[in-house]
Amino acid sequence: MNVEIKKLSEMSAIEWCKLAEERVKVFVVEQECPYQEIDELDYSAYHLMLKNDQGALVGYTRIMDKDERHATFGRVLVLKQFRGHNYGRQLVQATIDEAKQLFPDKMIQIQAQAYLKDFYASFGFKPISAIYLEDNIPHLDMVLN
Repeated sequence: MNVEIKKLSEMSAIEWCKLAEERVKVFVVEQECPYQEIDELDYSAYHLMLKNDQGALVGYTRIMDKDERHATFGRVLVLKQFRGHNYGRQLVQATIDEAKQLFPDKMIQIQAQAYLKDFYASFGFKPISAIYLEDNIPHLDMVLN
């Protein structure tokens, strides 16, 4: 597996369209959640792509500067045909590693879907909020020091 990280301005139109297509497939169609999937954060985010040895996109996240004390990441996805092979673990670990390099003095705070609480806890994330609804999906805030 290879990790690529790019700002939007460094991507080709084809590359960005492929990412947008996959994000909409997962977060709008699969999760049946109509919302503004592509947003203003995409312009300043670092877009992390996990690709296999043939160069095919396997997974994606975006990393952002959240505030004075925190970095964050989101839009975590593994393409359907690659699920069930622990690529999600590789993707999240690569994202944590990159976020720590990009923002070395900041904690990482995420909005995790509630059903993934134990998954993120396995990386050291701790819950810092009660469960709440975000776009009608249960979430909770978690932080990694």
